[in-house]
Amino acid sequence: MRTDPANSSDPTVRLRQNTYHVERELLSVETLEVLTKRSEKVEVPIQDRLKKHLECSQSKAKSLLFRFIPILVWIPKYPYKDWLLNDIISGLSVGIMQLPQSMAYALLAGVPPAFGLYTAFYPVLIYFTFGTSRHVSIGTFAVLSVMIGTVTERLAPDGDFVISSDNSTNATLVIDIAARDLMRVKVATLLTFFSGVYQIVLGLIKFGFVVTYLSDPLVRGYTTAAAIHVLISQLKYVFGINIPRYNGPLSLIYSAIDICKALPLTNIATLVISIIVMVTLYALKLLNDYIKSKSPLPIPIELLEVVIATVVSANCNLTGKYGVDVVGSIPKGLQAPVLPEFEMSSSIIGDAFAVAIVGYGITISLGKIFGLKHGYQVDSNQELIALGLSNFVGGFFQCFGVSCSMSRSLVQESTGGQTQLASVVSCILILVVILEIGSLFSALPKAVLASIIIINLQGMFKQFRDICHFWKTNKVDLMIWVVTLLSTVLLGMDIGLAASVGFALLTVIFQTQLPTYSILGQVPMTDIYRDITKFDTAKEISGIKIFQSTATIYFANAELYEEALKKKMGIDVAVLITKKKKRILKLEKKQKKMAKKEKKAEKKQKGQSLNKEKQVEHTTISDTLENRSISVNMDMEQPGSGPEKHTLESLGLQKPNVHSLILDFSPVNFVDSVCIKIIKNIFRDFAEIEIDVYLSGCHWSIIQQFEKGEFFGKTITKSHLFHSLHDAVLHCLAKHQLPSEQPALMNGHPSLSHSQNQGQEASVST
Repeated sequence: MRTDPANSSDPTVRLRQNTYHVERELLSVETLEVLTKRSEKVEVPIQDRLKKHLECSQSKAKSLLFRFIPILVWIPKYPYKDWLLNDIISGLSVGIMQLPQSMAYALLAGVPPAFGLYTAFYPVLIYFTFGTSRHVSIGTFAVLSVMIGTVTERLAPDGDFVISSDNSTNATLVIDIAARDLMRVKVATLLTFFSGVYQIVLGLIKFGFVVTYLSDPLVRGYTTAAAIHVLISQLKYVFGINIPRYNGPLSLIYSAIDICKALPLTNIATLVISIIVMVTLYALKLLNDYIKSKSPLPIPIELLEVVIATVVSANCNLTGKYGVDVVGSIPKGLQAPVLPEFEMSSSIIGDAFAVAIVGYGITISLGKIFGLKHGYQVDSNQELIALGLSNFVGGFFQCFGVSCSMSRSLVQESTGGQTQLASVVSCILILVVILEIGSLFSALPKAVLASIIIINLQGMFKQFRDICHFWKTNKVDLMIWVVTLLSTVLLGMDIGLAASVGFALLTVIFQTQLPTYSILGQVPMTDIYRDITKFDTAKEISGIKIFQSTATIYFANAELYEEALKKKMGIDVAVLITKKKKRILKLEKKQKKMAKKEKKAEKKQKGQSLNKEKQVEHTTISDTLENRSISVNMDMEQPGSGPEKHTLESLGLQKPNVHSLILDFSPVNFVDSVCIKIIKNIFRDFAEIEIDVYLSGCHWSIIQQFEKGEFFGKTITKSHLFHSLHDAVLHCLAKHQLPSEQPALMNGHPSLSHSQNQGQEASVST
């Protein structure tokens, strides 16, 4: 009965169908360079590069124009029949959602709600022109708003605007709210202006990759901590109490303590409004999630809450009767552009950079998710420029910093939005509110806006589940998440971000300092080598040690690499070298004593007769030669020869049972001067104890760095470097020959095929 190999259940039969056989000469890097004819890179003079970069042509100008203004590329190709209706519906949905959120997040930024409406208008139009993501919804964002609010309240605190006070026991402070709000708007717009400048500059110099330093655990931990900051900042509106705003480290703790102390002063009417709004908003959001598969348009819950609360507040006079704090007057119409005031520039430069990076990081992360899902490319550098221009221009129109909102972006995508034309529709809706009906919201209780903010934070608070996820998957990511959360909560949004990025970078350094060091063995019947402690079938090859580190080697871990190597070898290299030097020194002392005895013997013979002198001299020389011959036989070394010719066995020392050491450099992606120095030391030290050292798997970039670092010389040549680990193993076996009791196995252990002319030449057979 014949068995079909393709359908056979025998794994051995199936394995044979996937075998391969390669037979070639051993390839060291030196040989490989000859075979491949390595090309030399032609260095173009800098003046030629500048000339080519600065030259202008019609095609180049057109290409640059289309690259910096993407709307010119996609708007002529826009399929109006297929996409226009979807974009209009999506834009209306986002606009309805944007309206209450923009006013609510203005409170987080420490500015009047009207400026949230401006922020939902001007920057969105700029991004429509210059952005490359089709689905992100640019505008106000909770995390960015609370970062800006921290700065505005630090530079324009309530204490700077006290106009009168009562010296009685129940002391109350009267604050010039108009002057305070005006100053905070100036701070917010200046901060937004500088964050836009940062983003534009970074985009122009192709620095879009800077967001890679904000890892996913860091961003999630940071946004979770920001949600805690937002929650604490909104509790005063929920309870209707007045507490001072703190800045700097532990400010969140101080605010929480003050809220607890002020709870007896809670405005009951405000608390009731907050509870009603939060309960109904949460319930209706659950209903939205339930019916979203059946209804393409979500229920405009937040807008309904705002409208109903405004009507009830105005008709029932909640402010006059119960002291409920309301939004206040909202000016009708657009504001004229104003140049930011730069007097406070030195105080916000650092904060502006943090706002720029966080805002961009969130935007590009969400933009790439949508781009991957819908099959289009998002240009990270152009996104920096687009977001930068949005903030830069917004700074002239009294807007505060913008980023993309996850909730609005999901609504824009789920309601069928196809392009940023949906954002234009939402801008039209916001414009109508600003020009005509914005003043109608003056009676809106701030507690309603605070409740909307808190309910919208539920997605961020769900990120606490990350603790369980990272505990199971990656403890280092868990450490980054926890440290980011704690540092941001305790130190503040600005210092916390810097501390978090610093800690994340330190974890990378620590991981390179604590890699896995292993001795590799061959997997039978293959040219594959694996860690002998983790794979039972991997066996060491007699006389050869193969050492591998899972990390690249550089100044931070080079010495640790050398120490781990000598420990894994099981040989105390330093002690063996010291013993060898002592034996050589002892031998040289004996040789010097012998030389002195010879000179003394010659002097004694000078007073005798010539014939007798010749006879005695002949006898002395013969005795001396005989003694020196005995010394040679004992020491296996001629007097006066260099120490490099002394062998361990001739000196009476035990020779290691390893003749070759192979360093697997396949995981290494760069080397520095410290690494080169350490590898040179390894070659030198192991040569002293008669062990040959080879490198395998070096990338071409590593070889180039070796050349620039003067790694190669008389003792270390490119013949010590091999293309693959198997090549290096076969070379070692060919050089030292296989023991007669251990025959070579074809398709098993490395096999050798000696040529007639070159005894050290071998063929790879696997």
